[in-house]
Amino acid sequence: MAIAFGAGILAMVGLFGIAWAMTPIPDSTQKEATAQGSVIYYRDGKSVLAKQGVNRKNVKLGQVPAHVRDAVIAAENRSFYSDGGVSLKGTARAVWSTVTGQQLQGGSTITQQMVRNYYSGLSQERSITRKFKEILISIKVDQSKSKDWVLEQYLNTIYFGRGANGVQAAAQAYFGKNVEDLTVAEGAYLAAVIQQPSRFADPKAADLDAARTRWKAIVDAMVQTRAITAQDAAKQVFPALKKPRAAFALKGQDQVMVDRVREELNARGYTDEVIDNGGLKIVTTFDKNLMGAAERAVKSVLPESTSKKVRTGLAAIDPATGEVVAFYGGRKDQSWDNAFSAKVQAGSTFKPYTLATALDNGFDLSTTVNGNSPISVRGASQAIPNDSGRSYGYIDLVRATQNSVNTAFVDLGQKVGLDKVAKVAEAAGIPASQLDQHKIAASFPLGVASVSAVQNASGFASFANGGVHMETHVIKSVTDANGKKSVIKPKSTTVVGKQAAADAIYAMEQVVKYGTGTGARLYDRPVAGKTGTTDSSGAVWFNGFTPQLATAVNMFRDDNKTVEVPGYGVQFGGQLPARIWKAFMTEALEGKPVEEFPEPSDYGYSQWDEQEMPGDDRGFDNGYDRHDNPWNNEWSGERLDSDEPSTPQPDETSTPQNPVIPEETDRGDADNSEAPPSEAPAEPDQLDDTSHGPGNR
Repeated sequence: MAIAFGAGILAMVGLFGIAWAMTPIPDSTQKEATAQGSVIYYRDGKSVLAKQGVNRKNVKLGQVPAHVRDAVIAAENRSFYSDGGVSLKGTARAVWSTVTGQQLQGGSTITQQMVRNYYSGLSQERSITRKFKEILISIKVDQSKSKDWVLEQYLNTIYFGRGANGVQAAAQAYFGKNVEDLTVAEGAYLAAVIQQPSRFADPKAADLDAARTRWKAIVDAMVQTRAITAQDAAKQVFPALKKPRAAFALKGQDQVMVDRVREELNARGYTDEVIDNGGLKIVTTFDKNLMGAAERAVKSVLPESTSKKVRTGLAAIDPATGEVVAFYGGRKDQSWDNAFSAKVQAGSTFKPYTLATALDNGFDLSTTVNGNSPISVRGASQAIPNDSGRSYGYIDLVRATQNSVNTAFVDLGQKVGLDKVAKVAEAAGIPASQLDQHKIAASFPLGVASVSAVQNASGFASFANGGVHMETHVIKSVTDANGKKSVIKPKSTTVVGKQAAADAIYAMEQVVKYGTGTGARLYDRPVAGKTGTTDSSGAVWFNGFTPQLATAVNMFRDDNKTVEVPGYGVQFGGQLPARIWKAFMTEALEGKPVEEFPEPSDYGYSQWDEQEMPGDDRGFDNGYDRHDNPWNNEWSGERLDSDEPSTPQPDETSTPQNPVIPEETDRGDADNSEAPPSEAPAEPDQLDDTSHGPGNR
């Protein structure tokens, strides 16, 4: 019998030796154990916008206070620093419960728990084979790794409830603070949670009593392990828990921002797996305060009775960097946003691209074009008229822009070449796919192509930036889990020369001072911009800028009908869109230094503020003058606060063929209609030369 017993022992030792040799420490970890969620911040790099993927942020052991580590050790494995990685008693108890079919009991050491959750190849099944494999690996880990390394992995791996993986995420989830700021009482509570994370995540009634009892037992255990004194234990008070909330709940425009961030990250080579599990710190271009200002501007201008079918989009871009600093994408219940996704006809806001093209190709501000109505163009099946059929005669490019004369821009487009206009618009950030199907039409300069608010703001930002377009982007920097920071460097593209941009700006300044966009005037600084209204007011725009900020505002309906607002009637670009623009820019630029636009070419126009405007024989005090306005006395020095342009008098120095009074509002006379806005380019009913386009103003 003794021989048989000895043989049995030898056989067991032999089997153990074989098992030991055949059970190496796995060379890979479980993705779920090491994955770190990414955090998306506003542009200040401090305000959290959203979190993506696994809610985990790994920390070094030194960042975890000693009293938090001691609490976990007291709760889970008091012999951690002295055992060999396994507990023989605890393991025997666990094996017996498994063999007898009872619920698997505790007894695993911190090392065993870490091994089970950290390394790949170890399932969570309740079997003797799995348990034996876990024991072998735990012993090997204990022999090859330091105790501090094991504890660090454990604290970063263990699940604490409330969707929090690891002690740092748990500190935020339960107490709204970083792990290094946890108190003794708070650390003891997190230790108490480990065994029953679901029950103690938000305890109430009997569960709360159980949580208090468990917490008190851990505090007492910390006295037994000499982590704290009895006097310190007596001072501890059960901590107040932060109200739980969904880890990644997104509200309002947060989802739109996150969607755009993920889209851009994908385009820059970051996969969804890296975004969700790579522990990235992503700093966006979005300014939290300006995002609020955009929403306030829209809501303060539009009455609450405005139909939900009326959509409003706003986008603001830093001309020098191409950063989207703010936007308004619409109500919370929309399936798509009005700033990035929705694309509607640009209307007369497209005319400055034609103007800049001409100025960059040998034309100047004094160039005259045909402003009579209608105008016939070779290849067009019918003549193109101005709003209400009004004629302006042969007028220069400043007056054509100021009064948004359709026929003048159709004539200019024919002279400079529509293909060149398309190239400039594309260089300014409007994708070729949105331009190509329209650029052969005579009405192309009138804005038959559809654009988003972000694209149109980006295009005008090119003018403010001296004719250079900076790639539109929503991410400032990305820092990986190892601390390597990558700063986004946007691509720059020359759209037109500096002087062409300066001259185009000058013409657009007159739109705001004397033309269809007076409702957007800022009384403390210069503004350049352009109104736009499509056929039957299906879409209305104001797109303008200062040297520091370019902003586009549009309004449209999701059913393609006329934009009407209670109390204001049918809308034009110079009305509510201009008011929204002004409300936003007033807040956005408050306290910012006043910057001047560059001087235009000397074609006689640099002195217009000191003499009669050609075709607009009266000036008025608009609250901002680059030079003294001699007409102030005639207007009794009163500021004209109306949203409507001034009414010009007949020109005494030159007589146009058909002198007219400009419209008081930004109107449209196109016969183009369009499918409801969507992410894909909309298809107007007419795309050929017979289209009159989105028309005057």
